[in-house]
Amino acid sequence: MAQEITPRDLAKLIENGLVVRLIDVRQAWESKLAGLPESTLIPLGELAARAGEIAVNSDILTVVYCHHGVRSQSAAEYLRRLGHVNIRSLAGGIDAWSCEVDPAIPRY
Repeated sequence: MAQEITPRDLAKLIENGLVVRLIDVRQAWESKLAGLPESTLIPLGELAARAGEIAVNSDILTVVYCHHGVRSQSAAEYLRRLGHVNIRSLAGGIDAWSCEVDPAIPRY
């Protein structure tokens, strides 16, 4: 099972200037409602075909997120099996981010 990162821990890393690659595995309509800046949208159903767009680089933390953390856990585990080592699923997804970090992010 892929490791998770809490919204607060991710926010601290970003605040401290760590380069983080954010992958949004929700549908496009969800991403338009609420999302994290500078995310790459790769819906879970497209991940197998588009996984090559995510460079395997252990120096960069890759955080995968979705609505509540279920799809992102599957995506992170899939990417881990492809060789990604510095990868996390955002615990609770964008909904938890909205509740714990940035209430300006709409909940749906």
